[in-house]
Amino acid sequence: MEPQREWFEKDYYKTLGVAEDASASDIAKAYRKLAKKLHPDANGGDSAVEERFKEVASAYDVLGDASKRKSYDEVRRLGPMAGAFGPGRAGPGGGFNVNFDQMGDLGDLFGNMFGRRRNTAAQRGADIETEVKLDFADAVSGTTIAVPVTGEARCRKCEGLGAEPPAKPRSCGACAGTGVNDENQGLFSFSRPCGACAGRGNVIDDPCRACRGRGVENRRREVKARIPAGVKDGQRIKLSGRGAAGHSIGAKPGDLYVRVHVKPHRTFGRDGKNLTLSVPVTFSEAALGAQIPVPTLDGSTVTIRIPPGTETGRRLRIPASPATGGADLIVEVEVVVPQNLSDEQRAALEALAAAGGEDPRAHLKT
Repeated sequence: MEPQREWFEKDYYKTLGVAEDASASDIAKAYRKLAKKLHPDANGGDSAVEERFKEVASAYDVLGDASKRKSYDEVRRLGPMAGAFGPGRAGPGGGFNVNFDQMGDLGDLFGNMFGRRRNTAAQRGADIETEVKLDFADAVSGTTIAVPVTGEARCRKCEGLGAEPPAKPRSCGACAGTGVNDENQGLFSFSRPCGACAGRGNVIDDPCRACRGRGVENRRREVKARIPAGVKDGQRIKLSGRGAAGHSIGAKPGDLYVRVHVKPHRTFGRDGKNLTLSVPVTFSEAALGAQIPVPTLDGSTVTIRIPPGTETGRRLRIPASPATGGADLIVEVEVVVPQNLSDEQRAALEALAAAGGEDPRAHLKT
């Protein structure tokens, strides 16, 4: 949102007939009342009323938006004639010098209004995103990997200075190394990027032949990335300052974002930070109880106890250990119903049925 020049001249509070400390609700009410009264459809095309309607609409466009209102109040508070623009000084002819680059966000606000933005010679490096595929076990336990990155990196020959070694950049004489020149515009003297050094504050007489004076070169490099334990498929990991190199001396590099793709495992699954494993058991093991071996992530096995009367879907937990990649292993029991019975098995089951027992459908009877 850019401030407008008329903010210095127009009192939008007066236009809407409200106090400067009016609430958002009071401002909205005042606008609706005036808009209804001044609407062109209700005034037979009266040009003066129509112009007044536009003024009211412009005032509400600013005061009705909390962000715009805050900026408007700040501009009105300072005013173009108030020698309190922040870090400024008297300019030629008694004017006032304003250096927008020293004023933080307010410098951007006024810089936009007078047709310039903050000096961007020291341009931050671009953010980079890359993708890696991770083995299931590494995603569970965490690992450190080398991530290949191709893009702008600091020039290895000149170490990012831009000058052909052993030469070094020299301070710009036109701006005394500040990167800006003062331009007198009558009452005000504005700081603009120096044309001699393009706002960099330094001059390179003999540009580096490898990077042509840019200080950066396109090349492939490897970045070590620590992947935390329990990383999820599709998760994005930020590596601050490991992106593309910044342009010019002192410019910060961008960030590197690594999107992780986890390869599925043929045996194990994941539930949050836990490992999951479906373990089939026989009817007799589920009914009578049993001690059965189950595999772990490192290829070894552990023995778990199946309690008598275990039903399908029951979950048993094996605490985290190196064998499980540092995660708890949740074993889900699946009772397998025999499909092809031998004569002996059928006879045994028939004897079991004849012996009777609890009625599993007792709760359905009325």
